[in-house]
Amino acid sequence: MIFEYRRKIFGYECDIYGHLNNAVYQHIYEEARSDALDKMGFPLHVLNNEGIQIFLKRIEIDFIKGIPLGTEIVLKSKIAELSRVKSVWMQEIYSHNGILMSKAIVTGVFVKGGKPYRIASSIENQLKRYIDK
Repeated sequence: MIFEYRRKIFGYECDIYGHLNNAVYQHIYEEARSDALDKMGFPLHVLNNEGIQIFLKRIEIDFIKGIPLGTEIVLKSKIAELSRVKSVWMQEIYSHNGILMSKAIVTGVFVKGGKPYRIASSIENQLKRYIDK
């Protein structure tokens, strides 16, 4: 399943060239993943209440086109791979008129007590319903 998240690019997020700053992409991708988890019924605070956190292990971002100040964007996020220990997300940013601006592959690991953690199979099964095939 693909989750969509929409937002606008603001001035404080831009570099001196008037484009979205490279460092802000990761922040926006994080917003979209958090929004997708909310829509799945797994908001981060619920996992955190169980002592479970998701730590990023790897993020690979391709910058395809600069995103100018004021642009309305659509982020598309999907879980591409999931196990009891990690998840891999595919994410893309599009302009409001459908032009691909950036894409990312994000790997996160489940952690409890500061150590890698195998989530319950019931949580894994609930999340697997959303894997895009």
